[in-house]
Amino acid sequence: MTGRNLVTGAQNTWCPGCGNFVIQFALKNIIQALEKEGVNLDRIVLVTGIGCHAKMADYLNINSFYSIHGRTLPVATAMKMANPDLVVLVCAGDGDCYAEGLDHLIFAAKRNTDITLIVHNNRVYGLTTGQYTPTSPLGFKGRSTPGGTVEEPFNPLEIMLASGATYVARGCTRRMDLLQKTIMDGIHHPGFAFIDVLQVCASYFNLSEYYDARVYEIKDHDEGDFEAACRKAREWDYNEDAPVGLGTMYRTIRPTLEKRFSAARGNEKDRSATIRKVLEKRA
Repeated sequence: MTGRNLVTGAQNTWCPGCGNFVIQFALKNIIQALEKEGVNLDRIVLVTGIGCHAKMADYLNINSFYSIHGRTLPVATAMKMANPDLVVLVCAGDGDCYAEGLDHLIFAAKRNTDITLIVHNNRVYGLTTGQYTPTSPLGFKGRSTPGGTVEEPFNPLEIMLASGATYVARGCTRRMDLLQKTIMDGIHHPGFAFIDVLQVCASYFNLSEYYDARVYEIKDHDEGDFEAACRKAREWDYNEDAPVGLGTMYRTIRPTLEKRFSAARGNEKDRSATIRKVLEKRA
């Protein structure tokens, strides 16, 4: 144990009541637990995007990297491929990840990169004071849509299931213990772990009472059943009055991008060696 203080001395500028505080302390507890499991803290790296969530890199005392808007996952993928021994965590926002970064999200799931993605989904652009995002509900009134949005939100869990993610889950900052357990399960999962976190924005879209009335912990659910996972993910689809399930919806095991890449490189070396031997004999 290093005894390192995992919370930095940087001045915290999140708004009072922000759900990011819950995610920060959940991550702090998780990192302490990983250290007790024998993980060297210097092997843990956090990649963040642009938005209120990105300040997590300032407030947690671990290796970190600020990416540009929507580009957390290419950076995290490169890190994991360059050094597979790293524990790579990603914090991204719903605008950051589901708008600018949606293409990278789909390919990270498709490739099964061994990283853990935590999406701070407050359903609003908080840092820029209240514009709508891909997950804002129909009729949301914000700075850019004073008359209300005319678009239905999309379902990120459904997109991830369709894209081949091997671990799909949902958390909520109103349920810290379950959120902490879900993130730790994602970190232990050998492959791409996607966790959509319903994170309350106290200033521009405070859904505390809404979530308190609707969220529940998923139980007696077969996490290996893809069709059951799709049904569970769609439970809240286009119906704001439906119950909102929290926890792991789907997990399966497939070879990771890093292992497949390593195997392909090994085969390439074997072929090169064979060609050299043939050429040497001909010479």
